[in-house]
Amino acid sequence: MKRTAVIAGVGPLQGLGGALCLGAGQEGLHVVVAGRTLEKLNKVVAAITAAGGEATAMVCDVTEETQVVELIATAESIAPVHLAIFNAGNNMPGSFLEVEARHFEKCWKIACYGGFLFAREALRAMAARQSGCLLFTGASASMRGRPGYAAFTAAKGGLRNLAQSLAREFQPQGVHVGHVVIDGGIYGEKIEKLVPDWYAEQGEEGLIGLQGIVDAYMHLYRQPRNAWTHELDLRTHQESF
Repeated sequence: MKRTAVIAGVGPLQGLGGALCLGAGQEGLHVVVAGRTLEKLNKVVAAITAAGGEATAMVCDVTEETQVVELIATAESIAPVHLAIFNAGNNMPGSFLEVEARHFEKCWKIACYGGFLFAREALRAMAARQSGCLLFTGASASMRGRPGYAAFTAAKGGLRNLAQSLAREFQPQGVHVGHVVIDGGIYGEKIEKLVPDWYAEQGEEGLIGLQGIVDAYMHLYRQPRNAWTHELDLRTHQESF
């Protein structure tokens, strides 16, 4: 039976969203690759098809309700959505006394409100079939606050609580809901460009590997109903808890 995966928050090919798309393609799913930049999405689609998979690019702003509704509807028109991953929400630091209301709202809308819209539409499809897997990308900020990151931690903490509520409501209906805490920097293109010196200093041992993260997500996707994990956290051996 043909199935789709829809992954929101996809950026560069050598980033977490792109890597998750490749992983989903290797699972035999038609991947709907969603993000804000079509050029980046097309590169991910090309990599999936080059590996023998199927994929469709779709520009989507997760804070726009009509776009999220269209995203899931498009994925459903290809084949039933069996895997949905919400990966949107970049780290947005800022000194608290200087944080403007629009900055706080933007951070919340991307990481938390967007997760609500995405989850609602995915679950409407999945719950009707009593099957599927909905996963959220978390961060260190999902678990604890830190100076200079009040807006981001509020948003990611809210997303984590949303995931817990949805697991309790929809797992009895046959839908697996999971939350993955990425506790540390990722060894990928984004950090390499933003802080190249620190990226080089940390290297593969000090940053979390993309393939290891993808393996964890796909493990959650493949888990049987009588042994579901709701939350797991990933870090390098050098990262403090």
